[in-house]
Order: sequence, then C-alpha cells, then structure tokens
Amino acid sequence: MDFKPLIENISKHVILNPEEISVFKRFWKVRTFKKGDYLLRNGDVCRYDNYVLSGALKAFYINAASGDEEIVYFAIDDWWATDIDSFSKQKPSIYSIQAIEDSTVLQISYSSFQNMLVEIPKLERYFRIILESYLGTLQQRIVYNNVFTAEHRYYDFLETYPKIASRVPQYLIASYLGVSAEFISRIRKKNKSS
Repeated sequence: MDFKPLIENISKHVILNPEEISVFKRFWKVRTFKKGDYLLRNGDVCRYDNYVLSGALKAFYINAASGDEEIVYFAIDDWWATDIDSFSKQKPSIYSIQAIEDSTVLQISYSSFQNMLVEIPKLERYFRIILESYLGTLQQRIVYNNVFTAEHRYYDFLETYPKIASRVPQYLIASYLGVSAEFISRIRKKNKSS
C-alpha cells in the first residue's frame, strides 16, 4: 500500500514520527474504482473520506429543475474527494462522487477517522488546515460566480487548475463553471484564431 503521497501531503503541515506513521497506516484501506464507478451516491451517507492516489473523480448533483448534471468539484492525484457535511454528520449526501478515470484512493471510515484523531491528536491540525483551504476555495468560487464573466472564470480555471484542465473533458469543465460546452468551444476557437 503506497502511503508516501499522503504522508508527504501531511508532512507539509504536521510531522509524524515513525511510530505515529505506523499507527496511522492501520486506519486506511486502498480501493480501486473503474471509470464510471461511484464512490458515493446522492442520498447515501458518506461513510469514507477519500484521498486520491491516482485517477480523477467528479462530485456532482442533478439539478431537479433542468435534469442537468452540475459539477461541485473535481479531485485528481493528491486531492481529497468527500462530502464533508455528510461524512462529518453521518447524514445522507446531497451529491454523488464518480470516477471519471480509473482511480485508486486511500479510504478511511468515519469511525476509524475518529479513532485515528484520538490516537494521533496532532492530525486534528492537519485536517483543520485542509478544511480551511477547502472553505477558502469555496468562498472564492462564490465570489467569482457572482462577480466575474464566464470567460474570466474559464481562464482563471485554466490558470489555477492546469492539471485538471488537461485531464477532464471540456463539457465537465463547462458544467463546473455553469456555462455550456458550446460557450467553451467558442472561447477556444477565438483563442486559436487570435
């Protein structure tokens, strides 16, 4: 089981000693998902926190009015893919998480997560930092959606998330940005002709 990427991610914020790393590893399991497999379905309780070792995932919900799939976020290597509200409160999720590439994740169950934090209290700091980063990203997205043009949001997405932009189909990026796939095609054609 390859814990190196997750341990390196954690060590940016908290240093675990060899004994703590050994304890830490006991709580996690590796799972693989084929493209199209679901890690979580709308209405189910999010029972696992997922750290992506490889692959790409999308979190989305279906707009009841339009029937359209609306992307909440993407997760690729060295990212987290979880419904935080559902996981932390153990209540039904309002969205789904699905593999858009064959993916491998490290998973920890809710009860194991709680036990891990008791046994390695310094990890509370790490997960607080991760949550603060996620919250900051959500706040920025709200502002961008309310203030900036769709074209500005698209260019910002390409600049901020180049790895995601290179791996995720354009129609999914369009859904994430709240625009049509045709709109993105027009922007791309305009850039090629400039």
